[in-house]
Amino acid sequence: MYKVYGRIQSRASRVIWMLEELGVPYEFVNVGPHDPQVLALNPSGKIPVLVDGDEVICDSSAIMTYLADKHGALTYSAGTVERAAQDSVFYALLDELDGVLWVATRHAFILPEEKRVPQIVETAKWEFDRNLQRLEKRFKGPFLLGDKMTIADILLVHCMSWAKGAGFPLNSDVLNTYGKEMRNRPGYQKLAELAKDT
Repeated sequence: MYKVYGRIQSRASRVIWMLEELGVPYEFVNVGPHDPQVLALNPSGKIPVLVDGDEVICDSSAIMTYLADKHGALTYSAGTVERAAQDSVFYALLDELDGVLWVATRHAFILPEEKRVPQIVETAKWEFDRNLQRLEKRFKGPFLLGDKMTIADILLVHCMSWAKGAGFPLNSDVLNTYGKEMRNRPGYQKLAELAKDT
């Protein structure tokens, strides 16, 4: 059984949603970053952490890729043009949405107060909005890459939910409709139920 360390209100939710989509058993350990249990597994103290038997995997994107490849689901096969397209979108999401959100979050309340630059948050909102509207042009439907749901969908919907909670603009009717449909999936609903209990 997999064991996931993290908080629902973090990137760990991506991993939990994915495990629900895969339909595989897992144990969720509700701990925050730098918790002693996390530090024992990941010297950086960052979450999420996935334990698979004796193996420890850190970073949500690495965990998602590992699980997708291991289970042969939510991904295209390595070495195919479709996988290259998936990787292209996945890495763009990490850079252009996730990275922008993380910079804004750090300057909003994570960094020591004397190190924060509040103006960065407004710049990040502008950049996120621009990048999301560019992404809309790559959307194929019904999923991001077409007929098959992939880890890129989980990443995108998580970033959109994070953005909404942080007051970022979501100026894309196409992607907002898609996001609503994705959040109605049973796997996401299980994640939402877990969030209420933690």
